[in-house]
Amino acid sequence: MMKVATFNINNINKRLDNLLAWLVKAQPDVVSLQELKTEHGDFPVNSLQEVGYEAVWQGERSWNGVAILARNHAPVLTRTSLPGDAKDHQARYLEAAVGGVLITSIYLPNGNPQPGPKFNYKLAWFERLISHGAELMASGVPVVLAGDYNVVPTPQDIYPTRSLDNNALIQPESRQAFSRLLAQGWTDAMRKLRPTGPLWTFWDYKFERWPKDKGMRLDHVLLSPKMSGCLVDGGVDRWVRGELNASDHAPVWIKLAPLR
Repeated sequence: MMKVATFNINNINKRLDNLLAWLVKAQPDVVSLQELKTEHGDFPVNSLQEVGYEAVWQGERSWNGVAILARNHAPVLTRTSLPGDAKDHQARYLEAAVGGVLITSIYLPNGNPQPGPKFNYKLAWFERLISHGAELMASGVPVVLAGDYNVVPTPQDIYPTRSLDNNALIQPESRQAFSRLLAQGWTDAMRKLRPTGPLWTFWDYKFERWPKDKGMRLDHVLLSPKMSGCLVDGGVDRWVRGELNASDHAPVWIKLAPLR
């Protein structure tokens, strides 16, 4: 059994104690991290090794940053950026092989404010992800596309509100791009396990969103056809969001049976 998680840590060094406590308690085999918010050389590799995790990562000063952790053995780095734009140096995409499975860490652009350049960048980045996703799908390798997609796929994935009608996370273009990615044959793991109802993974720091449980689902784990058949369980570790000094995201995890 392989337990795979994705977690937007929102500054790995600021929340290192939170991350380590969760790793020790939850014992995931593989973790995709987003929003490291640290330079490449300041990644806390030694602290992670002390609790049994090896890592590959792509840091970026102040913003972004992605990593893939694996328990008790080193991930094999296969890609440090999303293909399709050689001029884009933002640290938002990482790919590594762990236990015969290709794992990604995706930090899709937020896109706010929209309309504008940031939303255009989000949609262009999404197009590149869709193109790369098609290549991965065509390769036939077992893939887990995990990360913070910064997309609320459907109205059931956000608390009832009109206050976010102009937010890039819920725009039709964002949702259509996510749908087009799924249409390649990817399985939305958490929705396969729980087809209806809230599966919040993010609660804003502002406006008492957490105590009022006004959340949304931004963090997704998509499975290639080979992996979809291995899916046995999954959940959101909501308790992590309630800890002192917490990220505004909670970890999402799935359990996969061995490939046959």
